[in-house]
Amino acid sequence: MPFDRISIGDVQLIRGDWLPLMAAMPAASVDLVFGSPPYEDARTYDMDFKLKGQDWVDWMVEVVRASLRVSKGLVGFVVEGRTRKFRWSATPALLMADLHRAGVHLRKPPVYRRVGIPGSGGPDWWRNDYEFIICCTNGGELPWSENTATGHPPKYKPGGRPSHRQADGQRVHGHYKPPELANPGNIIDCGAAGGGNIGDEIAHEGEAPFPEALVEPFVRCFCPPGGTVLDPFLGSGTTVAVALRWGRKAIGVDVRESQIELTKRRIEAAQ
Repeated sequence: MPFDRISIGDVQLIRGDWLPLMAAMPAASVDLVFGSPPYEDARTYDMDFKLKGQDWVDWMVEVVRASLRVSKGLVGFVVEGRTRKFRWSATPALLMADLHRAGVHLRKPPVYRRVGIPGSGGPDWWRNDYEFIICCTNGGELPWSENTATGHPPKYKPGGRPSHRQADGQRVHGHYKPPELANPGNIIDCGAAGGGNIGDEIAHEGEAPFPEALVEPFVRCFCPPGGTVLDPFLGSGTTVAVALRWGRKAIGVDVRESQIELTKRRIEAAQ
């Protein structure tokens, strides 16, 4: 192994298994954990990754717990199940259920909307155009958030005289003031998956890059400026690249030297 750790400015790239590395990290040492683990055994990534079904769910529960220990704030993972013989594995739903039963604090999962892979619906079903982003916290209000950071001015003015209802049902007029920026909502629309829409040509050298537009709302809304983002499944380095662009520090972990080198090239090219 030519290296275990590379530091490039505000980025640390670490080659190794996520679990012992995260176990060695201090508690509450990062502000946001965000990434995308292998989708069961859909892609092995040259890692001989064979977990599927409940075994994958159990593994992901361990991933989430380890992530919550090191994160002050949000933990978010983009996940998807597998469809075989006209049956969906439902592992994202099973994971949410097991996390809930284990006492983990879930937030309603945002949706990563994408134009899916042609043929993904098979001969008798719709093409898959979305994936879940499972989001968890250690409970209570987030220690830092700016949930309108990627919002926009309201598109529509209030219809008629502003009003709202009180708990007793009485309507009160004149107390609503439109925000400067509207809450952007929990559907993150990234358009076509691939086809040059990832945000960086180097990223396409990875096996399954996700678009920078998917990461940006999480970095800007849930990691304070100057804070630290951790991606334990580095891949082509999209999370790290977006964190740097928006003035955050980043830690990326991957077991493969190829992905460490790919991310290193990406960061150096951007700088």
